[in-house]
Amino acid sequence: MRLPLLALLAKGPAHGYELKQSLEKLFGAAYPQPNVGQIYVTLGRLEKSGLISGQDVNQSNRPNKRIFELTQAGHEAVAAWFEEASDEPRVRDEFFMKLALAPETGMADAVGLINRQRRHYLNLVRALNRLAAAEDQDNRISQLLIEGALLHLQADLDWLERCQEELE
Repeated sequence: MRLPLLALLAKGPAHGYELKQSLEKLFGAAYPQPNVGQIYVTLGRLEKSGLISGQDVNQSNRPNKRIFELTQAGHEAVAAWFEEASDEPRVRDEFFMKLALAPETGMADAVGLINRQRRHYLNLVRALNRLAAAEDQDNRISQLLIEGALLHLQADLDWLERCQEELE
C-alpha cells in the first residue's frame, strides 16, 4: 500500500479519502477495496519516514482534514519503484507446501488436495468472469487486472494438472 499511495501523491496533494477513491476508481471492483483506516495508518508512517509531508486544512462545519504531498525523498522512492522489476516467484506457495507435506504427515491425500484447490480456482475463475462482465468496460486498468488474474489462474490450473500427473 505504501508505494501505490506515494505514486498517487505524485499527481498532487490529496487527503486519505481522496486517495482511497482514486484507488477504487483506477482498479475497479476487481481489486480488494482499500480500508480507509489502513490508508491513514500508512500515510502516518510515510510522513514519519519523511516520504510525505502533511498539513492540516481547516473546514467549516467539519473536522480539519490533513492534506499530504510528496517530499523529495518521496519522489525518489516512487521513481526507484517504477525502475525496479517486480520479481515475485511463487517458490513459497502455501498450497505446494501442503502438497509436499501431505505424504510426510499422512494427514491428507495429495489428489484430494489437488481436487479441492482446482475447485477453488475454478470458482475464482467464474467469479472473475462475472466481475469482468459487470465491470465498467471503459476502465481498461480494471479489465487488464481481471485478465491478468484469469491468466494466472489458468496457469495455476495447468500446474495442478501437472502435479496430479506426476503424483499418480
